[in-house]
Formats: sequence, C-alpha cells, structure tokens
Amino acid sequence: MHKNKKSGKSKKFNKELPVLAIKEDSPEYRTKLLIGHIRNCDCGPTNINCLPAKEWLKSQIGVWRFGYEGRDIRDKDVHPATFPISLSRKIIELFSHQGELVLDPFVGSGTTLVAANDLNRNAVGFDLQEKYVKLCADRIKQAELFSSSRQVAIQDDARNISKYLPEESVKLIWTSPPYANLLNRKRKNKSRKDRDNKQLGKVEQYSQDPRDLGTMSIDDYSVAMGDIFESMLPILRPKGHCVINVPDMWWENQRITIHVSLIQELRKRGYELRNIIIWDRTNLVNQIGIFGWPSNYITMGVTFEYLLDFWRPPK
Repeated sequence: MHKNKKSGKSKKFNKELPVLAIKEDSPEYRTKLLIGHIRNCDCGPTNINCLPAKEWLKSQIGVWRFGYEGRDIRDKDVHPATFPISLSRKIIELFSHQGELVLDPFVGSGTTLVAANDLNRNAVGFDLQEKYVKLCADRIKQAELFSSSRQVAIQDDARNISKYLPEESVKLIWTSPPYANLLNRKRKNKSRKDRDNKQLGKVEQYSQDPRDLGTMSIDDYSVAMGDIFESMLPILRPKGHCVINVPDMWWENQRITIHVSLIQELRKRGYELRNIIIWDRTNLVNQIGIFGWPSNYITMGVTFEYLLDFWRPPK
C-alpha cells in the first residue's frame, strides 16, 4: 500500500494490472516499492545462481560474445546506446536466483527489465527521461504476460533509489551507464567506412539535463558515479554483485580510461572488484574503417567493452 502525498489517500496495486511505470505525478513516486526480492527456486542455500554445471563452465571464459534477436532495439534514433538482451540475460542468470531483485540505475531502453521478465526475476530500472520510461513500459507489456515476477521503470534520478527499496533487498545491480561527456559531441565517424551515414554530425548524448552524468567531465563523472553507487551499497545484499558495462574511448588523441576511473572510485566507496570480463563486440560491428593508419596505432573502442564485476563484501 502506498500513500498519495498530495491527497493523503492510499492506493492498492491491482494485481491483474501491475504498475509498469512510475513518474513524478504517480502516487508511488518516492515511496517504498512493493516488489518481491526473495528467491523462489529450489537451489541450495549457498548457490549464487540457478545455473547447472555446464552453463557455469561456459561462464568461466573471460571473453564473451553475444548476438542480437528480434526484440532488441538497434535504432539509435530510439536510444543511442543499447546492448543485446542476451548479454543482460547472461549477467542476470549468473548473479541471481529466480524471484530475486535486480536493479538497473540507468535503465535506458529497458533491456534489463525485458531480460529479468524472461528469467522470472523482479527488476526495477531508473531513468531521468520520461520517453525512456515509457519505452521500458511498452517493452514490458510485450514481454511474457504470465510471469510471476514484476518489472517497474521509474522516472527519477539514480541518486534517489534508496527512497524506493529497503536495505539488503537487491541481489544484483546491473547497468550500462552514461560514459561521462564522451558522447556529448558531434560524431565524425572516423572509425566507419561509410562516414557520411545518418549518424554523421549527430550528438548521441541522452539529454542535456545537468543531472545527466553524460554531461560531466570524466573527473566529475567519476565522483558522481561514486556517490550514486555508495548510496546503493546499503540496499545491495552482502556478496550481492554489481556489474557495470563501460568502454574506454579516444578523445583528442588520448585514451580516456573510464573503466580504470570507475574501479578506483568504487573501491573507495566500499565495493570489491571481483572480475573484469571482456565483451567482444566484433561480431556486431559492421564496416569498420581504417583508424589511425598509417601513423598512429589505436585499437577500435567500438569492438570491445568491459564488464566490471564488483560485489558488496561479506560482513
């Protein structure tokens, strides 16, 4: 039951029509969210997931590849930075059980919520922009209707996540955040054979909202990310994992090591780095141009990204 701050009345959730999106004018806005977080599988008490040994073995390889499916969003006009549902499924399967709660603090197009629905995990995603929250809700509607889990998209700043979730209720934080202000510039398509495509000259940044991490310098971005993830640490269970997908980038002939900045910052905020996995994207990238030839060797940032695996240390 959630109290409506404006009217003083209470509102019950309709179990047949669950709330898929919470916005600033919703009665559930900045109140504790009614959502499950207890495992409902038959796994042993010390198991960290529901995977059989064969699938566990596949996850030991430190370089991962994924493909797209029909439900994936690949149109940059819909969202400038998406990842495959199969990647999200892999992370969620590896670090949670059925019935547990997954959190995406920068949910964007809602891929985490779709994958959580597929896998019978409860999930909450946050985004500043109403259009992305609506996109999330639309994608959840098209997902499995008979799932016993619940997925919710919330239009709010990630800095307010603790207002919605109780302590130690989240099993997995999984997200692909903005990349500082490295997308907040016009594309020159130097890495593409077809430079004069519809992306040439476009700014791919999500918004110009000053709260948006994508408008910040790398130094300010790292501190802001540290603040956000530190505020989420109490709602993450001990030994609960936090996986962040980030690339490095080239800017003005310098390599901007976003993954190093985040590792350093999150360690200072109480997280422990457990693994670094390489997401090999070469099978997803088309028409790569000659970048840096013949005088400057630069590895293509679009062909791989990092999956930084942290956890909340045990008490």
